[in-house]
Amino acid sequence: MARSFADARRWMADGSKLTVDAVAGLIESDYDAPTLLPGWTRRHLAAHVAANADAVGNLVRWAATGVETPMYASPAERAAGIERGTWMSGADLESWLRRSAEALEAAMANLTDEQWATSVVTAQGRTVPASETPWMRAREVCVHAVDLDRGVGFGDLPADFLEALVDDITAKRGEVPAVDGPLPEVAAWLAGRPHSLTDAPVLGAWL
Repeated sequence: MARSFADARRWMADGSKLTVDAVAGLIESDYDAPTLLPGWTRRHLAAHVAANADAVGNLVRWAATGVETPMYASPAERAAGIERGTWMSGADLESWLRRSAEALEAAMANLTDEQWATSVVTAQGRTVPASETPWMRAREVCVHAVDLDRGVGFGDLPADFLEALVDDITAKRGEVPAVDGPLPEVAAWLAGRPHSLTDAPVLGAWL
């Protein structure tokens, strides 16, 4: 499907709320529970999502000021942001997650149409207009809301988001076999997450 800028902003807001709500009420030991990403606890994942908001915020700052500001100073900085979660308290993680999401939303709200058209460079080295950053963030918060394993499934994500996600992952993965099934299950399979499809080949985790 053809996704619009407005779609991406809406999905980003929906996903941010799902993620923040998923960690609300967790006790300290809950953060040490595994997620759907092998080897990652909820501490790792919450820190990753919070650090991602800060990183996308760097691209928004680039668009706002014209000063080149990469998402991460280096790959090591990205890894350090995730590792930071292993020694933060659950309360601090929840606060960082909430605060970073709110700051990113506020920064985006202040961009002009001209600033949204500014070219920025992603952590993967792709040059894209700043208007692509809401979609980048929407994928992170929506998929990782599921990964937290707090009762949110792909079926809880907006159907139009899932359609856009399937198109996006299919384009990035290249040749994948056509698999029939409910949209949420197909999206989960393509993302390399648990699914109920019986004849789909195994795919590695995406995102």
